[in-house]
Amino acid sequence: MELGYWLAFAATAATLAAAGWVGWSAAEWLWFQPWRLERKLMAQGIRGSRYRLHYGDVKENENLVDEARRKPLPLLHSIVDRVVPHLTRVVDLYGGKNKVTLYWFGPSPRVIIMDPELVKDILSSKSGHFEKLRLTPIERLLYMGLFSYDGEKWAKRRRIINPAFHIEKLKMMMPLFSTCCDELISRWEELVDSSGVFDIDVCSEFQKISADVISGTAFSSNYKEGRRIFELQKEQTKLVFHTAENLYIPSSRFIPTQKNQQRNEIYREVTALLKSMIEQREHAIKNGEAKFDDLLGLLMESNRNAQEGDHMQDASFTTKDVIEECRTFYLAGQETTSVLLTWTMIVLSMHPNWQDQARNEVLQVFGQSKPTFEGLSQLKIVTMIFYEVLRLYPPGVTLLRHTYKEMKLGEFTFPPGVQLLLPIILLHHSREFWGEDTEEFNPERFSEGVSKATKNQLIFFPFGWGPRICIGQSFTMIEAKLALALILQRFLVELSPSYAHAPDNMLTLQPQYGAQVILHKLHPL
Repeated sequence: MELGYWLAFAATAATLAAAGWVGWSAAEWLWFQPWRLERKLMAQGIRGSRYRLHYGDVKENENLVDEARRKPLPLLHSIVDRVVPHLTRVVDLYGGKNKVTLYWFGPSPRVIIMDPELVKDILSSKSGHFEKLRLTPIERLLYMGLFSYDGEKWAKRRRIINPAFHIEKLKMMMPLFSTCCDELISRWEELVDSSGVFDIDVCSEFQKISADVISGTAFSSNYKEGRRIFELQKEQTKLVFHTAENLYIPSSRFIPTQKNQQRNEIYREVTALLKSMIEQREHAIKNGEAKFDDLLGLLMESNRNAQEGDHMQDASFTTKDVIEECRTFYLAGQETTSVLLTWTMIVLSMHPNWQDQARNEVLQVFGQSKPTFEGLSQLKIVTMIFYEVLRLYPPGVTLLRHTYKEMKLGEFTFPPGVQLLLPIILLHHSREFWGEDTEEFNPERFSEGVSKATKNQLIFFPFGWGPRICIGQSFTMIEAKLALALILQRFLVELSPSYAHAPDNMLTLQPQYGAQVILHKLHPL
């Protein structure tokens, strides 16, 4: 009897202690820590909203974004109030001369950095170790790999992956780029063949061609499986984005909801497909049958060279590592190229004079012949146009970093637990840095290169900057130049009456209602 009493007492005490610990941890996370961070930040002159329990500014920001998404814009490039209304609100209210402002993503303070020098310090890591925001378990279902790591793990992966993206390796992929683009052009020529014109949504078209290029350049010998992975990753993006814009609730992924089950099923299928392709390639390598002319082959070759060079097991990739990198390449490679081409077609339809200049340059360099790798580098006007499109419509509108220890940045000292938001789109559209014509499409500003256009300030970084600059930016630019050159050789493009100008941030900046244009077939002289 007495033993039972003491067991019951011990169980009750343990339960109360556990409940007390959980309660204290929740209070620390939701109240005490945000309160301490707010005091430290505001004591340094950083202005912004005050913390509100649990949600911070999340609900208000969601309402601002939802309201902005309800109406399309006029055919102008003043898009920031529609794309990031919550950021423009904070900067307008608390900015002015202050280049650093504050709002709250739940219990986490987000500091908006509008000072190019501070942005440069963060991205170059000169001031210390500003890490990428750690992914939630749900976000890891979509992308991991190089994109998500820091420190030595990131350095190791970057070292192994870099050779696969050297220019000479990308040149090897030019025939495959060309084949995929030729298929697009042939399909469009069939569509316009009868009447000479055709109304088409180029957003979905460029998603398909980018998927084909990724599938072919990544897994040339497993093309069908590659297409299946693209379709699955596309669906996964939609599912993950729904959670990325909301507060993550720990362990919520274990709740057996339909979306959770769907996310997990897609993750398992993509993993199984990638694992099968990698194992097939490893088998071919052992038998001396493998080619290293696609990204999977180049990655495995680079991995093997790194392992042999370092003579260390930890210098190489596991199968899981390769799967992570392939998954990330599918997302980043396909999304970046497709949205760049989509916005370029929309903008050139809005500015036919620049479309004519780009076409004249393409015809001057290539005539009606197939574009070559060497010739693409001679397309100065096309390059200027791409830069200006990337300025006005950057694929990613923000970058996030996180302090995991106290960090000094300029005149500020940031304690651990602060999120630093680098507003790419706000700096790209800043009248202070770009002048009164900042909202106008003017590729001429890049006529003497990026450094001259930016006056050597970090106000243009569509692919990031510093050691972590996008490893695939050359891949994207080569593919985009080739596709645009082929299109301009054969078609004149104008906006369809059905097009609604509605830039929308869905992981990347995309047209909310599609990109409807009218193709006019050109007849060679």
